[in-house]
Amino acid sequence: FSLKDYLDEIKEIMANSRYRNFPVLDEKGKYKGMIARRDLLGARGKNIILLDHNERSQAVDGIEDSEILEIIDHHRLGTIETMSPVFFRNQPVGCTCTIVYLMYVENQVPIEKKIAGLLCSAIISDTLLFRSPTCTDVDKEAGLALAKIAGIELEDYAKQMFLAGSDLKSKSLNDIFYQDFKRFSSENKNFGVGQINSLNAEELEKLKVKLLPFMEEMLSQLTDLNMIFFMLTSILDESTELIFVGQGAGQLVENAFHVKTQEQSVYLEGVVSRKKQLIPGLVSGLLS
Repeated sequence: FSLKDYLDEIKEIMANSRYRNFPVLDEKGKYKGMIARRDLLGARGKNIILLDHNERSQAVDGIEDSEILEIIDHHRLGTIETMSPVFFRNQPVGCTCTIVYLMYVENQVPIEKKIAGLLCSAIISDTLLFRSPTCTDVDKEAGLALAKIAGIELEDYAKQMFLAGSDLKSKSLNDIFYQDFKRFSSENKNFGVGQINSLNAEELEKLKVKLLPFMEEMLSQLTDLNMIFFMLTSILDESTELIFVGQGAGQLVENAFHVKTQEQSVYLEGVVSRKKQLIPGLVSGLLS
């Protein structure tokens, strides 16, 4: 094994081998020592901080063997369980990075310019530059303060961000599908919801034609999911065309939003937020 190998990756190999001891080499192939099966008995799992999610289905692989130290989030409460009490901070704001900014301020930790730019970018993205119904005054104050630290002009920077996100020509369908894809569970139903925001309505329409058959293919591969939804969100119109696959998906959308679906899609005027608008609607539809 290599010094850089993770225990999670080597323990299965060790368990399926008749050998008890294995040599460990450095990056130059030089012998550094031995590791034995017994060395794994007392091995601790990774320490984890969950950021921007608290549902097991959205967590990294191996979460069940890890120790969760903290949860920082702004979504609904999900399915994560912990072995002992943890620091849990969940606030109804538009972006988790707003909470991270507040933690910097509360702990009087200076924010580096690059970090400020990253946090500000996340707030711009999540709140569609303060246009989203999820946006709060706290998000706006945080975004303005971070923009000042990062030395960026919000309107121009946001336009460049959204234009870059709207350029889908260089991205594969797989990249687009998983760019912002999350899994949810409710009423014994598992479903996934992806989203892409764009300034280009024509490009969204072209993407819809390609994405629907790809979603059908993904549903057949992701056997734990009953339905898949994808939000094609127009930033300029502040609306979403929702496309969907899976048995009962169309009926669920009709029940949730009191609309009539056509050919695996529906236009939802004023709906831009997955967290505050789409997911609550789908969950209510499952409960009704």
